[in-house]
Amino acid sequence: MAELRSWCFILAVFAASLYGISAEIKFTTPVGRLFTYEVMREKFQNDFETSSKLYTGVLHDDPMVFKCKKQGFPDLPEWLRFIQRHPFDNGFLYGTPMSPGKYFIEIYAINKISYDAARELLVIKVIPEKLLPYQAEFFIQLREVEKVLPSSVQIEIKQDLQKLWNNEALEMINISNALDRGGRVPLPLAGHYEGVYVKVGSKKYFSKCLQRVMSPEYQRECATEAKVKIPGECTFCKIPSNCITWCKTELVRRPASQRFHHHAYPHSLSYFAMKSNVPHHESPTAMFCCGGALIRDVYSHSFSSIHIQLYHHQTIHGNTEELRSMASQRGVPAPLSTLPMFNSRTGERASPLQSDSIPLIMAQQEPYSDTLPRK
Repeated sequence: MAELRSWCFILAVFAASLYGISAEIKFTTPVGRLFTYEVMREKFQNDFETSSKLYTGVLHDDPMVFKCKKQGFPDLPEWLRFIQRHPFDNGFLYGTPMSPGKYFIEIYAINKISYDAARELLVIKVIPEKLLPYQAEFFIQLREVEKVLPSSVQIEIKQDLQKLWNNEALEMINISNALDRGGRVPLPLAGHYEGVYVKVGSKKYFSKCLQRVMSPEYQRECATEAKVKIPGECTFCKIPSNCITWCKTELVRRPASQRFHHHAYPHSLSYFAMKSNVPHHESPTAMFCCGGALIRDVYSHSFSSIHIQLYHHQTIHGNTEELRSMASQRGVPAPLSTLPMFNSRTGERASPLQSDSIPLIMAQQEPYSDTLPRK
């Protein structure tokens, strides 16, 4: 049955390509800004229902799945993601482009009842733009990414962050699922969510509330892993599900040399804001002072990455040595199978210097001989 469904899907996509593109939609978006596009089920439902709806006047609500890819390629561009949780939900294309260019995205809709197919072409033109110098990333625990991507919800979250930043000129930079950042899959229970990271940016420096994130007191409180509440004078949250997790707030200031687009940084902005498990006093990441507080210099991210890799390598090496020392203290002889050139049939051990080519099994020497053990 699963094989039949997969074939039906392939045939439906093929049929959609034969009948051509039903619509072409064009968007222009700047580098370093969040792009979102909602794939509406209702629009494709209208494409599926032609004469039947005209004569009967009945509008169906069939389940449908969407498949999105770059034209001429099997996948989407690296900066673009797509999510649709359920066949009765709309889908979302979202991401932050870091290179100017033109992208042709094919969107296929497959009706799960009739297996009819429709296709539209989304043309995204990414234009050069200065990257915002001051950026802040917040973690919203009680949300899932598809619930944050609608424009109405983005406006609600942005309004809260404008008050926290004391700045009306905020722009959405990135929204990412916590699972894409190493988060755990939540339990399938009410009140458990995946969590969402939201990054905004501005040309204006951080507010006093945000500057508290860089204070030593903040670092000490959050290092205890206790549930730290947002200070009272910095609490701006109308809807509980939009409230941020204070101890997962991170500020980034881009140097002047990185405020313009450059091909050396093709990935999403969230890539630069990932927190390292290496303590700051051990990390070679450059720090610089601004307004009496230390801010991480994103320009030195490559050095931090190298340090993290070396740290992981050292950890693996240390664990290996520990396992070897534990094994040597067991006080039992090593298994014969671990010794060099051990013959499981005769129990003999041969030196690898005796022959240039030693067969893996004895049957290779005498193909028609009986290899069963004899008394």
